[in-house]
Amino acid sequence: MASLDAISIGILLGALLVLAGILSSLIALRFGAPLLLVFLILGMLAGEKGPGGIPFDDFRTTYLVGSIALALILFDGGLRTRFATFRSVLAPSLVLATAGVLLTAALTAPAAKFLLDIGWIEALLVGAVVASTDAAAVFFLIHARGLRLRPRVGATLEVESGSNDPFAVFLALTLVEFLQRGGEETWLDVVGSLSLQAVLGAVMGIVGGRVIVLALNRLALPQGLHAPFVAAMALVIYGLTSFEHASGFLAVYLAGLVVGNRPTRAHNAVAVFLDAATWLAQIVMFVLLGLLAWPDRLIVHVLPALAVAAMLMFVARPAAVFCCLAPFPFSWREKLFISWVGLRGAVGIFLASIPLMVGLPQAQLFFDVGFVVVLASLLVQGWTLAPAAHRLHIALPRHDPLPRRVELDLPGQLAQEIVGYPLGPNSPYLRRHLIPSWARPTLVVREERILTPAEADPVRPGDYLYLLAPPEKAQALDRFFVDMPAPALPDPHLLGDFFVSADVTLGAVAEIYGIEVDAELAKTALADHFARALGHPPKPGDTLPLGPIVLVAHDVEGDRVTAVGLRLPEDEMPSSFRDRLRRLARRLDPFRNY
Repeated sequence: MASLDAISIGILLGALLVLAGILSSLIALRFGAPLLLVFLILGMLAGEKGPGGIPFDDFRTTYLVGSIALALILFDGGLRTRFATFRSVLAPSLVLATAGVLLTAALTAPAAKFLLDIGWIEALLVGAVVASTDAAAVFFLIHARGLRLRPRVGATLEVESGSNDPFAVFLALTLVEFLQRGGEETWLDVVGSLSLQAVLGAVMGIVGGRVIVLALNRLALPQGLHAPFVAAMALVIYGLTSFEHASGFLAVYLAGLVVGNRPTRAHNAVAVFLDAATWLAQIVMFVLLGLLAWPDRLIVHVLPALAVAAMLMFVARPAAVFCCLAPFPFSWREKLFISWVGLRGAVGIFLASIPLMVGLPQAQLFFDVGFVVVLASLLVQGWTLAPAAHRLHIALPRHDPLPRRVELDLPGQLAQEIVGYPLGPNSPYLRRHLIPSWARPTLVVREERILTPAEADPVRPGDYLYLLAPPEKAQALDRFFVDMPAPALPDPHLLGDFFVSADVTLGAVAEIYGIEVDAELAKTALADHFARALGHPPKPGDTLPLGPIVLVAHDVEGDRVTAVGLRLPEDEMPSSFRDRLRRLARRLDPFRNY
């Protein structure tokens, strides 16, 4: 009975830790603290050297849980990445995710060697452990602080942080294997191994993603099993790819990318289930990693570890970003911000536990340094992310909280789903009745009564509107139902609910509205167009013509336009063209994150 009681107590303590982690997330959301930091500290307090006093040193279990958690997190990240976003910043993001990680590790290595008194290979392993950017930490902080990043910057960070983990993982694993074999392999062998793992992982990930799509759409699974099936298949892809000595993390990310961009059954149910699964996986992984850290042992290595963290944050990451993005049209402000948003997270501590599991000499040093570097990154970079974004004019504060969206699958077909929103008094839909042509109002719920759109016309604040829309475009409807503050000086000729980021090119806007522009001019960003054409520093309200419409400088930061409105000369254009403009305004959705 004593053994059964021990199991019961273990279940109770584990459940209480998870509940404490979930509830502590409310505090993190309130103060903008990185969730990883909260869970790590919770694990440390519960550990053997903390008030909780729970003895735990099972690195194999930690590695198993961490592998499952990271596989689900990366699959979920791929599932939520649109191909349009992926393609638009594919080149710079992949350079950062590969060469950037390698360069960051290489630049961190000299500091690690001399500060920690270790060999060059061990120093490079320290660099590899802390070289990747944590997607969960980055985007939690961006959303928690209410930031709306410039589209190119946000997309680059999204794709880079989602795709650099696989490269960092198999770089670290290769170095661990190199050390285990006593340096028998040459660097040419290492490069060849990395290339083979990447290619095979990419192939298995793409094939695996297609298999998931085919199975979801062909198999008549019972209701409610689609989401667990997809999660299990993601782990099968990871396990099979890793068994073949390829990059399982790259494979599972690409599988998620394929599934998320194909029409499938139960798409919303899968996304909601993976949301919960990844949250739980992160909580469990972070708490376990916190249990492994002993505060009294960390103190021994804290000073050299902080020096390594400083080298990483202020030298290695910025140098890698500026070198990798040099061939691409990013401003120095954007490069500096991307450098500063290189937050370290779960992958760093997870990789730092691998030397302990395989029994490398000085393995505890790797773990302690990795742990301290991650904590320093989250504390310093995490809490200064929002001020850095404002100071560098990369983001504007989000005054409009995203609306609560309801998505319902329609069995028997894959092309449409029902999407529902509450109608606020200042939503663009209610104020202007603007709606994309691919979305069709289907029913209205008012005072607990279900009405057709004709019966409910006109809709009122407080109504719930349900529309038919393609699943992959459902998120794009959010902007039409945001309860925006009313403008102080409304302009009836301005499409005030549809502003374009000034990073968007003239060619993109011209294509949307069917306007001919010179080929060279088409590549110019709207901000640069204002700077060149005005002949003086721009100010809010400055205008420039573009065919039959007028570009209006809506927001100006410093000497640069950051958001542009579209003015319709209604007294000079036929109503049919004006209506066409309003219908086509929906196509500005790719730029909605200015």
